[in-house]
Amino acid sequence: MKKILCGLSVLILLAVSCKRKAPPAPVPPKVFVLTVLPQDVPIYQQWIGTLDGYPNAQIRAQVTGYLMKQDYVEGSRVKQGDLLFEIDARPFQATLDQALAKLEQDQAMFGKTQLDVKRYTPLVKVEAISQETLDDAVQANLAAKASMAADQAAIETARLNLGFTRITSPVDGIAGTAQAQIGDLLGPGGAVLTTVSTVDPMRVYFSINEQSYLAFYHQYTNAAERTAHQEEMQLQLILSDGSPYPIPGKWLFTSRQVDVNTGTLQIAGLYPNPDYFLRPGQYALVRAKTEIRHGAILVPQRAVSELQGSYQVTIVDSENKAHLKTVQVGQQVGNDWLINGGLEPNDRVVTEGLQSAKEGTLVDPQPYKAGATNNAAPVTKP
Repeated sequence: MKKILCGLSVLILLAVSCKRKAPPAPVPPKVFVLTVLPQDVPIYQQWIGTLDGYPNAQIRAQVTGYLMKQDYVEGSRVKQGDLLFEIDARPFQATLDQALAKLEQDQAMFGKTQLDVKRYTPLVKVEAISQETLDDAVQANLAAKASMAADQAAIETARLNLGFTRITSPVDGIAGTAQAQIGDLLGPGGAVLTTVSTVDPMRVYFSINEQSYLAFYHQYTNAAERTAHQEEMQLQLILSDGSPYPIPGKWLFTSRQVDVNTGTLQIAGLYPNPDYFLRPGQYALVRAKTEIRHGAILVPQRAVSELQGSYQVTIVDSENKAHLKTVQVGQQVGNDWLINGGLEPNDRVVTEGLQSAKEGTLVDPQPYKAGATNNAAPVTKP
């Protein structure tokens, strides 16, 4: 009887256990993936540049004298030939008047000696005077003529010095701060009075390292192709406040040598500056498209993690399982990394939900849309 009761108890327990439901399978976490495809990617580089005018004409006195007047407004635009400073001209005017008077005196002497030669020539033929007297008259006439030539040179020098008392701008541009005051004694070899900078167009100087220089040149098979690309290359200027300068610049020249101390090569760019907005001494970033990388792979920066100098991404295989993969990153292109190695075309890279995509984890991949808000938090159910 006891055996029969035990058997019935077992059957009842088995029946009850069969009615219980099996626990639900865990829901795979949702992640967003990007299918990487090769594409042509323009590669941009940027450098720190310094703006400068060209030429920067340093204005100095060319004659000695006292500064009498400043004729320009500091920081204003000036034209070539505009008057900047005036030196006391009275001593130079006196020197010019003296040279003119000396010329008149020597002209009178020249006229007398000419008459003497004209008068003495027939008298020598009739032996009324000696040949020596005629020769003396001829030599005196030549000396008077030479004196007049010297007087002309002295007058020209005096006029130049008188003109130098009016110091004018040799170029169009912006005149700087005056470094001399009224009453200062000026002279050749003295201090700079001011500087006039031509700022339209404006130059920008920046330096590239030797590796970048070589990489740029190795893209081209000949000098003509390289030169044509340089002439077409546009240089974007990004000012210190982050705003872009609206007018693109162009490549002007490359310096003749690499700096042995820094290993860099100086480059000059040229920018139109019609409203004089750019000024010498400003710092800015120079950005240029240096090449087009064919068949490149890009992934969002958020998809790449760095650990002790090694870069990794998480990919999803054909069975929707997550795997870590080491990659070699190159340059940053906007918000993306350029991947130089480690990924293959059509790999599905996890862009959001990386915390849920552990090695070997089964995931629910959803297509990633750049610029869209993707909520990739794991989905859980009670």
